[in-house]
Amino acid sequence: MSERFWESKSLEQMTPDEWESLCDGCALCCLQKLEDEDSGEVYYTRLACTLLDIDTGLCRNYRNRFKLVQDCVKVRLEDKAHFHWMPYSCAYRALAEGRGLEDWHPLISGSRETVHQAGISVRGRAISEDGIPEQDYEDHIVHWVHY
Repeated sequence: MSERFWESKSLEQMTPDEWESLCDGCALCCLQKLEDEDSGEVYYTRLACTLLDIDTGLCRNYRNRFKLVQDCVKVRLEDKAHFHWMPYSCAYRALAEGRGLEDWHPLISGSRETVHQAGISVRGRAISEDGIPEQDYEDHIVHWVHY
């Protein structure tokens, strides 16, 4: 990959490896989200996908996640118009909106740990969705996600 490719290429011009490297590992997309039907506003819960390792913030089966989790989020260029549901901190959303990457982003900092150190990730803050009835999801809405 070329150095700082995100500054010279549009999302459409990126290679698959460049696209994948934009993910900062925050795992916010692994949280259950609720959408207000009237306003369209998206609310994040602290309820994480069953595949998410809460302690590490990593998927336990990243390679097979789409086969194992029916509603696993796949961030695709074709869905760029819908990136508004992603957190404000997300690199895909930031670049789609014409913003740059934050200093804590691994492509800037050179470390996968800075997203956790900056308090952006779900590491240590989420709980598993296992055993939580969907009608109780509202009880788990969080406000530490920047929308």
